Amino acid sequence: MTDRNLTSARSRLARLAGALAIGTALIGVPAAYAAEAATPAPAATAAAPAAPAAPKPTDVVAKVGNETVTEGDLGLAAEDLQQQLQNVPPQEQKAFLTGVMIDMQLMAQAARSANLDQTEGYKAELGYLQDRALRQAYFENEIAKQITPDTIKAAYGDYVKAFQPQDQIHAEHILVKTQAEAQDLEKQIAGGAKFEDLAKSKSIDTGSAAQGGDLGFFSKGQMVKPFEDAAFALDVGQVSQPVQSQYGWHIIKVLEKRKTQPQTFDQMAPQLQQQVIFKKFDAAIQALKAKTTVEIPDANLAAQIKSQNDANQAKGQGDQSGASGQ
Repeated sequence: MTDRNLTSARSRLARLAGALAIGTALIGVPAAYAAEAATPAPAATAAAPAAPAAPKPTDVVAKVGNETVTEGDLGLAAEDLQQQLQNVPPQEQKAFLTGVMIDMQLMAQAARSANLDQTEGYKAELGYLQDRALRQAYFENEIAKQITPDTIKAAYGDYVKAFQPQDQIHAEHILVKTQAEAQDLEKQIAGGAKFEDLAKSKSIDTGSAAQGGDLGFFSKGQMVKPFEDAAFALDVGQVSQPVQSQYGWHIIKVLEKRKTQPQTFDQMAPQLQQQVIFKKFDAAIQALKAKTTVEIPDANLAAQIKSQNDANQAKGQGDQSGASGQ
C-alpha cells in the first residue's frame, strides 16, 4: 500500500472511530456560511442579508443508491456520536456527519445484500436497540416531563425543613514532628509570638503553612479524632496545648465558631434534580413491576439484583437526607 493510500485509509478509519463516540451538538453551519458570518458587517446604509432558512428534518443532504440521508438523520447521528463530535470544528461537523452516514448506508446496503439482516445475531441486536429506544421514549414522556421547576422548588423546601445545623469551627494550626518542638512553640506564642508567622516558618503541613496554618471552617468528622476533640473543646481565640495525632504534634488556635446553614437553591438545584429524577424513575419502575411478573430462575442472580436495588434506593435516600450545609 502506498503512503497516499495508507493516509487515506487512516483518515477513513479516524472518521469511523469518531462516529462511534459522538453526541449532542447538532449540525454546524457549512464552511462557506461560517466564512461569510466572519466577514465584517457592511456599512449601515446597506441592507443586511437575509438569514438562511433553518434546515428541515426532511431535507435531503445525500443520496446513497436508492436511499437518502436527511438533516434528521444527521441530527440522530449527532446525538449518537457525542464524544468525538466535540473534537470536530463546528464548521466541519455537517460534512463529518454526512460522511459517517454515507459510509453507514453503504455498509448497511451491502449487509442487506448479503442477507445479514436475516441472521439471529442481527435480530437479537435489533430487538435490544428497539427496547432501548422505547425505554428512552417512555422515560421522556412519562418521567422526565414530571420534573418541573416547581418540583425542584418543592424538593428544596423539604431539604430546608429537614436540615439540621452542625457546629463548625474556623481554626489554624502548626504541625511539627516532636513534642519538644510543639512545647517550644507553645511558649513562644504565650510570650507574644504571632501564631501565623510561626506556622509559615515552622509547620510541616505544606497544605496550610503558606496560609499561616489556616484550615478554614470544618465540621466534626472531617479531621482526625485527637485533633477534632482538642479543637472543638477550645474557645474562640484560645490556643491549645500540644496535641498528638498520627501526623505529628499540633498547636491549634480557634478563630471562629458558627452553625452551618442550608445551601442556597442554586447550589442545591442540580443535586435535587437528580434526586427527584431518581425518585420518579424508581416509582415508575415499581409501579410497572407491580403489574408484571418478573422471574429470575437463578437464585444467586436474583439475590444480587435485589441487593443492588436496595443499595441504590438507600443511596438515593441518603443523598437527600445527608445533603450538607455551608
